[in-house]
Amino acid sequence: MARVEIRPVELTGDMAPFYRFPWKIYGDDPHWVPPLLMERKEFFSTKDNPYFGLADIKLWIAWKDGQPVGTISAQVDHGYQKVEAGVGFFGFFEFIDDPCIARCLMRTACDWLREQGMTEARGPFNFNTNHECGLLVDGFDSDPLVLMTYNPAYYPGIYERIGLQKRKDLLAYWLDAGPIPEKIQMIAERVKERYPEFKLRPVDIKNYEAEVELARQLYNDAWADNWGFVKLTDEEFQKVAKGLKPMIDPRLCYVLEHHKPDGTVQPVAFSLTLPDFNQVVKPMNGRIFPFGWWHYLTRKNRWDQLRVFTLGVAKEHQRRPLGALLYQATWEAGLAIGIKGAECSWVLEDNTRMRGAIEKLGGRVYKTYRIYGVDLHDTEELDREHCEA
Repeated sequence: MARVEIRPVELTGDMAPFYRFPWKIYGDDPHWVPPLLMERKEFFSTKDNPYFGLADIKLWIAWKDGQPVGTISAQVDHGYQKVEAGVGFFGFFEFIDDPCIARCLMRTACDWLREQGMTEARGPFNFNTNHECGLLVDGFDSDPLVLMTYNPAYYPGIYERIGLQKRKDLLAYWLDAGPIPEKIQMIAERVKERYPEFKLRPVDIKNYEAEVELARQLYNDAWADNWGFVKLTDEEFQKVAKGLKPMIDPRLCYVLEHHKPDGTVQPVAFSLTLPDFNQVVKPMNGRIFPFGWWHYLTRKNRWDQLRVFTLGVAKEHQRRPLGALLYQATWEAGLAIGIKGAECSWVLEDNTRMRGAIEKLGGRVYKTYRIYGVDLHDTEELDREHCEA
């Protein structure tokens, strides 16, 4: 049996073999959307990605017969240690259809996390919940929408075979275009009558920096109690906002403001819905040149579906049905643009309030993503020697 060799990747060296590996796994998969290589290069740059200053990170590539056969990362997120001490993350876990390869990679990541004092490994997180995360376990028959993950159908079985266990499901809902449900319309109109001091406005793209700061404050407040939440630093938020700016359509993004009797205005909610730029990026196969630019220029407005990326209300106001105003405005804007449908993702399986709201809109779960974990004191399955490594 050929030996499997797990080699660490130097973070300040050539990262291309690591981030180019998915092409070996997904090259012929009709539903895979290749990332842009220039974006991947920047994401894995310790100079360009502020996350490298907020976590201890280790990367590995598995080799067999002189060929790369898998990758994995392990990270100790310093911010998350304040939320759930002892939980380390793994991610970028890609492998050929061979449980031996997956086991060797995961064992290596777990050994390193244990050395860092961690008691549990959890993932996949690329690198945490503010980035792409979750393993697709149901819904392999369509392309992922923008900034959502995708993986081969054989991954979940191998995850479980090597001893990883479910920790939480993240749900993606699909809504077909059509008349807005009467119940949501009724609630939204009632909110307008009962709370006239709350007024909705579109995002002001000309004052983008101010809007980003507003969104940062609301995001860190509204999501603070969510499972797996990691607070974004100012630098991280600015980095994310810079990446999102080319995709933002002001017709689809809103801020809800509280106009107080003393004349002050307080932002209390916001929503960010993105055009599905995966429909534009997919034909580019990761490259701007030599022909990617042509696909972009000729297809940049040829998207017909949306992803409701973020929608949140400040904790102080979460008992009021203010979200209905954001649902109504987004729905009406989508119809005016002429989309065929929208994805709301992702939603925690136990977030009954958000799930109930989406289901009232007619949403149905059409993809399920799963977060797995393993107790680092109980890695019997990972430690079983099924292959030479």
